[in-house]
Amino acid sequence: MTLFRHPRDRFPVLLFMCVFALDLTVYFTARSWWLPILWLALWVIPKGWICAWNHHHQHVPMFRHALPNRLLEVVFGFQTGVISNAWFLHHVLGHHRNYLDQDKDESAWKRRDGTTMGEFEYSAFNALVAYPRAFRVGLQHPRALRVFLGMGVVQVALLGLLFWHDWYNALFVFLLPMAVSLYVTVWATYFHHVGLDATEHTQASYNILHAGYNLMTGNLGYHAAHHAKHGVHWSQLPELHAQLAKDIPATLYRQPGIPFVWTNTEAKVELPVGSADPAGT
Repeated sequence: MTLFRHPRDRFPVLLFMCVFALDLTVYFTARSWWLPILWLALWVIPKGWICAWNHHHQHVPMFRHALPNRLLEVVFGFQTGVISNAWFLHHVLGHHRNYLDQDKDESAWKRRDGTTMGEFEYSAFNALVAYPRAFRVGLQHPRALRVFLGMGVVQVALLGLLFWHDWYNALFVFLLPMAVSLYVTVWATYFHHVGLDATEHTQASYNILHAGYNLMTGNLGYHAAHHAKHGVHWSQLPELHAQLAKDIPATLYRQPGIPFVWTNTEAKVELPVGSADPAGT
């Protein structure tokens, strides 16, 4: 029996491990002050894509058994700033259950007075409160909370060892990328939901059908489908989206960010048959 729940997870996991091996290589061998900084700059966007895969993993674990899942989550923690069960508690048991109600949503885009947060305000604030909110949700789910807290201790201990060995390389190869990736993860939620007051899943998410974006993020652009059935494996989201497309307004399709926005400039998005092009291209 294969270790993987879904065969399609094999290649992405291999890539994540290769990236982690490169991180460790830079950490242990870099002697120039500028190399760790350059490494941070080069991998900001790719590690942002890895955040999407960590998100998928916390919805549908990639391995059948707990031990390989925990080991993968240590790698994800160093790459994305989101450790074991942090996103499961905050996002799966929190945001997914409450995102249609801004008074309850763990990733709410409204201020308390009902006005809409700006991108930076939302991303910075929600990144800072992500772990406390995960802990708060975890109080209602003790088993998941124990994994979250236990693996948090492991992650902090490992990071501490890295800083003890070489604080400078640990700062630029691990800690700062973790912080930036957490910010990017939160920002992506804003990008998918801001301004959408709705009671139906098909009306409450922006969708991105750009092929390159979905290749690198595991079909995260099919976001209405993801919220409609969040237990569906990432590889099945395009098929589910096709079933829901007739109920998704054309205004809820948007373009991807950098670098994908630079490609396919005449037709970045393939809209369902019969839908109007919201960008007017």
